[in-house]
Amino acid sequence: MTERAQSTQRALRLGTRRSKLAMAQSGHVADAVRRLTGRPVELVEITTYGDISREHLAQIGGTGVFVTALRDALLAGEVDFAVHSLKDLPTTQPDELALAAIPRREDPRDVLVARDGLPLAELAAPAQGRVARVGTGSPRRMAQLNAYARDRGLRIETVPIRGNVDTRIGFVRDGELDAVVLAAAGLNRIGRSGEITEYLSVDTVLPAPGQGALAIECPAADEELVAVLARLDDPHTRAAVTAERSLLAALEAGCSAPVGALADLPPSGDHDVHEMRLRGVVGTTDGSTLVQLSTTGPVPTSHHDAVALGRELASEMLAKGAAGLMGERAL
Repeated sequence: MTERAQSTQRALRLGTRRSKLAMAQSGHVADAVRRLTGRPVELVEITTYGDISREHLAQIGGTGVFVTALRDALLAGEVDFAVHSLKDLPTTQPDELALAAIPRREDPRDVLVARDGLPLAELAAPAQGRVARVGTGSPRRMAQLNAYARDRGLRIETVPIRGNVDTRIGFVRDGELDAVVLAAAGLNRIGRSGEITEYLSVDTVLPAPGQGALAIECPAADEELVAVLARLDDPHTRAAVTAERSLLAALEAGCSAPVGALADLPPSGDHDVHEMRLRGVVGTTDGSTLVQLSTTGPVPTSHHDAVALGRELASEMLAKGAAGLMGERAL
């Protein structure tokens, strides 16, 4: 067997975080790459700083804490490619690494897992006779949930939490919290969507930029692997999340800042839709002040167009005072 033939048979090493969700996400990508290449793919588990720190994400900076160790492994040649939750990626892409594919996005919405199967409006209604304790590790969610409750006369206390899905849902099952807020995509990917009490409308809580999307990254110098992985890319998802992440970058905010964004096609009965709507929000965590704006433009046909859409909305939000609400700046 020639050296070339032996090389094509070597297992591709996929770097992944160790959590149940990360392993599930990486497993789906591994299956897709096996089908594309006919080569075996092995998962290489890597522990990141974000996995071992017990501090809240806002305290440890958020930006890159789940990503740096995976990128170091890529650059050291210890793995061939890596899978990230896109919302965890810093907005600046290293020249040495290629964002080879962003597969089709899962449901980007946030969801509630609550006691007694209650939706938020009932859980936190004054008639309940007490303040509903709602757990989340996200300043973005806190800001929007508190603003929503304030506007509707609901009684909630947002409680900062950390931990994996089991830990977070356990806070509700044990009675420590009345509800927790999680990402729909994560629960769907690990087969636990049946535990969702309520899907939170994006009109109530805008998701994190890139939420629900995965990022497949590999060394930029490996042009053959870049080309293979690129076949998993979904152009619409890439355009949408590029606009969202451009907004985040232009606001000079890290991924733990209270910034929400979602780019999507506006509702239409006409299948020939040519516009994309981008919505953004920044707020104080107590919900007392929100800057929430949207813009609509042609569906981006290039990276430059998607970036421009995000920067345009960020500029409008900054003009409305968004800079003073974020509480952190990018590292």
